[in-house]
Amino acid sequence: MIPVCRTEDLPEGESVRIEIDDVTPAIAVFHAEGGYYALDDTCSHQDAALSDGWVEGCFVECPLHAALFDLRTGAPTCLPARRPVRTHEVSVLDGMIHVRPAVREEAVA
Repeated sequence: MIPVCRTEDLPEGESVRIEIDDVTPAIAVFHAEGGYYALDDTCSHQDAALSDGWVEGCFVECPLHAALFDLRTGAPTCLPARRPVRTHEVSVLDGMIHVRPAVREEAVA
C-alpha cells in the first residue's frame, strides 16, 4: 500500500496525482460521493491527465476531449474514449488514504 495523503487534505470533488516510479503509470486519487477512488491518471483516448479533469458525482471528465469515466469501474460512459482505464484499490487507515496499485497485465504474444 502506498500512502497518498491525509483525508482532510483531499476535499470532496478533488483529486491528487501520485507518481510511484519511472515504470508505473501515474495514478489519480479522487474523493467523490463520500468515497475514495483511484484510476490510472492517463485518459485511454489520448494523453491527458484525468487528475486535471472535472469531478461530478462518481465521474471524472477528461480535460482534453470531455470523455467521461466512472470512478468506480474506470469504464468510459461516452465518446471519444472507448477503452476503460485501470482502477486501483483504495483504503483509509487512521485518517491516511492508501492505494494498492493493480498488477499490470502482461501482453499476450
